[in-house]
Amino acid sequence: MVVVIERQRLPILSIKGISSTLSNRALPSSASLSLYLRDCSSDFLPGSFTKMASHIVGYPRMGPKRELKFALESFWDKKSSAEDLQKVAADLRSSIWKQMSDAGIKYIPSNTFAYYDQVLDATAMLGAVPPRYGWNGGEIGFDTYFSMARGNAAVPAMEMTKWFDTNYHFIVPELGPDVNFSYASHKAVDEYKEAKALGVDTVPVLVGPVSYLLLSKPAKGVEKTFSLLSLLPKILPIYKKVISELKAAGASWIQFDEPTLVLDLDSHQLQAFTAAYADLESTLSGLNVLIETYFADLTAEAYNTLIGLKGVTAYGFDLVRGTQTLELVKSNFPKGKYLFAGVVDGRNIWANDLASSLSTLKELEAVVGKDNLVVSTSCSLLHTAVDLVNETKLDDEIKSWLAFAAQKVVEVNALANALAGQKDEAFFSANAAAQASRKSSPRVTNEAVQKAAAALKGSDHRRATNVSARLDAQQKKLNLPILPTTTIGSFPQTLELRRVRREFKANKISEDDYVKAIKEEIKKVVDLQEELDIDVLVHGEPERNDMVEYFGEQLSGFAFTVNGWVQSYGSRCVKPPIIYGDVSRPNPMTVFWSSTAQSMTARPMKGMLTGPVTILNWSFVRNDQPRFETCYQIALAIKDEVEDLEKAGINVIQIDEAALREGLPLRKSEHAFYLKWAVHSFRITNVGVQDTTQIHTHMCYSNFNDIIHSIIDMDADVITIENSRSDEKLLSVFREGVKYGAGIGPGVYDIHSPRIPSTEEIADRINKMLAVLETNILWVNPDCGLKTRKYAEVKPALSNMVAAAKLLRTQLASAK
Repeated sequence: MVVVIERQRLPILSIKGISSTLSNRALPSSASLSLYLRDCSSDFLPGSFTKMASHIVGYPRMGPKRELKFALESFWDKKSSAEDLQKVAADLRSSIWKQMSDAGIKYIPSNTFAYYDQVLDATAMLGAVPPRYGWNGGEIGFDTYFSMARGNAAVPAMEMTKWFDTNYHFIVPELGPDVNFSYASHKAVDEYKEAKALGVDTVPVLVGPVSYLLLSKPAKGVEKTFSLLSLLPKILPIYKKVISELKAAGASWIQFDEPTLVLDLDSHQLQAFTAAYADLESTLSGLNVLIETYFADLTAEAYNTLIGLKGVTAYGFDLVRGTQTLELVKSNFPKGKYLFAGVVDGRNIWANDLASSLSTLKELEAVVGKDNLVVSTSCSLLHTAVDLVNETKLDDEIKSWLAFAAQKVVEVNALANALAGQKDEAFFSANAAAQASRKSSPRVTNEAVQKAAAALKGSDHRRATNVSARLDAQQKKLNLPILPTTTIGSFPQTLELRRVRREFKANKISEDDYVKAIKEEIKKVVDLQEELDIDVLVHGEPERNDMVEYFGEQLSGFAFTVNGWVQSYGSRCVKPPIIYGDVSRPNPMTVFWSSTAQSMTARPMKGMLTGPVTILNWSFVRNDQPRFETCYQIALAIKDEVEDLEKAGINVIQIDEAALREGLPLRKSEHAFYLKWAVHSFRITNVGVQDTTQIHTHMCYSNFNDIIHSIIDMDADVITIENSRSDEKLLSVFREGVKYGAGIGPGVYDIHSPRIPSTEEIADRINKMLAVLETNILWVNPDCGLKTRKYAEVKPALSNMVAAAKLLRTQLASAK
C-alpha cells in the first residue's frame, strides 16, 4: 500500500450535539450511519492522519445545489457574463478539490469538470470543430463550444447520445480525413495549474485517444465506412503536447479514460490501443500513467491488451459491474504495476458493504502486493447524487442505507485506512448495522407483489389481435388524417408553473388553488394545440416535476430526495427516485388529469405514462434482487393505470420507454436476456386493452438500429422516436429493408436546441421519411418533450411542423 505521510489538522465534528475530534470519538451503537456519513462529508474523514492510497475516478460537476446549472442558464439567457460563469465554475472546482484533499484522498482528479461534456472538451482540445460553426482557429471560446453543444440560430447542434449504458449524454465528435486537428483548448493544463495553486496536486484526466475515436462518427459527407482509427496519427501529436505541458507544470500522474475497452472489440480495434500507447511512450516517460476502465468486465483479450500497453503504470477496473475482471486480475497481474480497485459503486446510492469490500481488497492485496493496491470508485461519481447532507426529508432508516458522492469519498478512504492497518471500528460497525437493517426491514418486502410478479413468467403477454387489424379499428374510431401530428408529452414549464408546484408542496397554497392553477395551465396548452391544429393532443404535464419522479411518488417502494440531482446533459439534471422495496400502485396516478384534459377538447387526448423499463433505468435501483424482478413489479403497477385510463375514456395512451436502449448491456452476449425481459415488461402494461385503444411509446437519443427487431416486438401501435439530431440514422434501418407495419413518428426537429426549424426544412425531413416508410403509418412530431424549451420557441416550431405536414398532405393528394 502506497502511503504518503501528510499530517493534517483534525477537524471538529458535532455528532448529536457532542463535539469531539475525529481521532477521539465514540459513536453510539444505535447511531445512524447516515448521520455519521453526513458529518464526515462536511469535515471529511474518519480517523485519518495520513493520505492512504485512495483514488476517485471523477466527481459530479453541477454542485450540491446545482450551482453550475443555474450559472449556465443565466449565461445562455444573457443575464450574466462569461466572467460570472467562470467564477461559479472555479468556486465549484476549488471546493471539490479541497474536500477530497481534506478527506485524505491521495489521487484527486482534475479536468473532470466540464461546462457541458467531457467528450466535447476533448473535441475542443483537439480543435475538431465542424466547419459549420465558423471557427477560425485559436483557443476555443464559449461561443463555439456552446454552439457545438446546443446549436445556434444558424446551425444545428452536434449529435448527442447516451454515454455507454448510463443516463448521461455526450456530444458525439464528427470526424473525417480532412479534419485539421490543432491544440485548441488548454483546459486540462490550466485546471491542473489551478488546483496546484490551491495546494492540491491532482491527477489530470483525459479522454483516451482510442476511446475518443471509437466514440466518434464520420462527419456528414464522409463515407460511413471511413476508419476513424486511421486518425490516430493525427491526434496523438496533440496529446503529446498536452502531456508535455502537464509534465512541465509538475504533474506526476496522468489518467487516460479508455472505457471502450469494456466493449466487444475486434483485433484491429485492440491493436489501436497498443499502437497509440507505444507512440506516446517516450512522451509519457517520467509520468505515472493510469488507464481507467469502467461500466463492465473486460474480455480476456482486452485485459491482455491493456496490461501489455507500453509506458503504463497502473490499471483501473470497475469491480462492481466487472466481477469477471476480478478473476482476470487474480490469475494474471503484471508485477510492479498498480491496481486501482473500483470497489465503491459510482453508479448507485447504496452504502458500500465495507466488510465485503475489505475482504475483496485483501484478496487483491495478496495478488498485487501491499504497496501496489489503490482503493477507488468503480467509475466517476458523476452518475450519483452529490451529498447526503442536503437530504433533510429522508427518514432515518432509509437514509442510513445510502451514500452519495461525498459519502463515497469517505468510504473509499475508510477502506484505504483499514487496509493500511488504521481500521475505524466505529465506522465499520455503523456500516454493518445499516446493512443488517436494510436486509431485515419489513418495508422492503411485500409478499403479494412478489407472488404476482413471479406469476408473470409463464406468459409472453401479447395482445390477441395483430397490429394491422388494431390500426384499422383505431382509425375508424379516431378518424385521423394522413401524416397525423402530435407532440411527445410535455410543454414548457414556466417559472410560474414551477412556483405553483413548489408552493403546493410546501403547503403554502391549498389543494383547491393548486388544482385550479393546473387546470388553467392544461386549458392553455389544449387551446394552443387546437389553435395550431395539432391532431392528437397532450395535456402538457404541468403537474409533473419529472417523468419518473412523478410516478415514483405515487408508487410504494420508492423514496425521494430533495437535492439528489444527477447531470443528464449540459445543464439538464434529473433527480432519480430510489427504489428500495417491492413496488405497487395504491391509487390511480394520472386518470384525473387526463380525463380533465379530454373534457376540454373533442380531439383525441393522449394519456401520458412512463414505462416500467424507463422508470427502472432512470431510478437508483435496489441491488438486493435482479433488476428484471423489480421491472416486472413496476410493469404490473403501470398495467393497472393503463386499464383505468381506458375505462375513463382515454383512447390513446402513450407509455414512454425513452430509456429502453439505455439499459442494454455493453456486451453483446448479454443483450438477448435483457431485451427479452425489457420488451416483455412493456407488453405486460397494455396486454389487457381493447383493439380500439391506441398504444404509443416514445424513445429518445440512442442508437436504435441494432435493436430495431426488439422495438418491433414491443408490439406498440405507434412509436415516436428521436431522429433529427442523429442525422436521421434511424431511417437507414428502413432503407436496409427492415419492414415496419405499426405507426411510426421519427422526430422532425431537435427540441434540445433553441433553433426554430423552417416549414421547408421539416417538409424535407418528412419527404426523406416517406422515401422509406409507408404514408399510412407515418406520424409527424418533434424529437422529444418540450419541457425545457420556451413558448417563444415552441409556438413557431410547432406551427411550422403542422404547416409542413399539411403541405405534404396536399402534395400527396395532388399526386394521386
